[in-house]
Amino acid sequence: MDFSFSAEDDAFRARARSWLAERLAGGGSFADLRAATPSSAAPDRRRAWERELGAGGWIGLGWTDADDPEPAPSLSRQVVWAEEYARAAGPAPLGIVGEHLLAPTLLRHGTAAQRERFLSPIARGQEIWCQGYSEPGAGSDLAAVRTTATPSEDGGSWLVTGQKTWTSLSQWADWCFVLARTERGSQRHHGLSLLLLPMDQPGRIDVRPIRQLDGASEFSEVFFDGARAQAGHVLGRPGDGWRVAMDLLSFERGAGMLGRQIGYARELDTVLAAATASGTVDDPVIRERLTRQWAELHVMRCNALRTLGTAEPGSAAVAKLVWGDWHQRLGELAVQVLGPTGALAPGAHDPGGYPLTAAQHLLLFSRADTVYGGSDQIQRNLIAERVLGLPREPCPQLRPEPRPELRPEPRPELRPEP
Repeated sequence: MDFSFSAEDDAFRARARSWLAERLAGGGSFADLRAATPSSAAPDRRRAWERELGAGGWIGLGWTDADDPEPAPSLSRQVVWAEEYARAAGPAPLGIVGEHLLAPTLLRHGTAAQRERFLSPIARGQEIWCQGYSEPGAGSDLAAVRTTATPSEDGGSWLVTGQKTWTSLSQWADWCFVLARTERGSQRHHGLSLLLLPMDQPGRIDVRPIRQLDGASEFSEVFFDGARAQAGHVLGRPGDGWRVAMDLLSFERGAGMLGRQIGYARELDTVLAAATASGTVDDPVIRERLTRQWAELHVMRCNALRTLGTAEPGSAAVAKLVWGDWHQRLGELAVQVLGPTGALAPGAHDPGGYPLTAAQHLLLFSRADTVYGGSDQIQRNLIAERVLGLPREPCPQLRPEPRPELRPEPRPELRPEP
């Protein structure tokens, strides 16, 4: 296949690279945010960066609307922007959930009023969203959600009660889309709805950041106690939330995956530099592992380009399996190449915290790569059942008939011969 970019794409790349360099390179107005995570920079600075992206027209490049006669920028332009953003070490965007998950779902399932209300603030970088999916008893098994939503007495709103967990960006978010059970007595995939509700509801919404090993908190537990969502803020039809939620998740992997791989390449370069500095690069085992990581990363990029924009069955699940395992192995290698000192953290003696090195952060955070966004077990089930047509995995809720108790037959008494 031809993986080259057109002359127009190259011109677009130059413009994106120049715009990012002016703001993120040394001396740029947002240079302090390079490669920042949500928990490593002041929220007001992160919000200012979102507004800067919006003013530059960089938010919503991939949005497509069937009712809009103007076509969205080509998929290659989205890839170019994702790659250049990663190369510039752009900060993890606060608006990623709204731009890449909610907005495409609004364009597919939202009403005209919902699109008018929510799309423009997202595109301007003015409203931040979080995702209310996972619960303590419903992580990869999303159909087990227990959060409920009941109509208010006047019928003008839904009252949401329940708990969500691992909710990224929730402590900074203005809005949340929540998967809740709106039909009493419904089970599994039935009777669910996707509700849009504001986070600024004191006494009704309680956000409790989850403390990580390094002392940071990039996600939280969120408790809803009668939180209100307007009656008109159901995305899709009430009770059809499972289909809408699955469509939303399908937008999770796209052109941004190419940008993720540029970030991976930068991490791999850092690991290689550390191996060279420590001398462990001369170890043939370490050298073989570095070479394998490099080759596999290039294969992942080619496969991502090959499947980008296609509906090839199982491609997203396969990609998730591959990069999750690859990134975990890179995290292990990042600490291994440092030798014994890789286990030491600067400031470990400080009672105020236990700061991690970049290699240690990579090692620990990458442990979650095979869990979040759908665990490896779920991805393998999707491939087996929906692509290969294999029998479905037995559902734990369906208990088999009890088997009759098996008793051992009595053994004959052994007596010594006279």
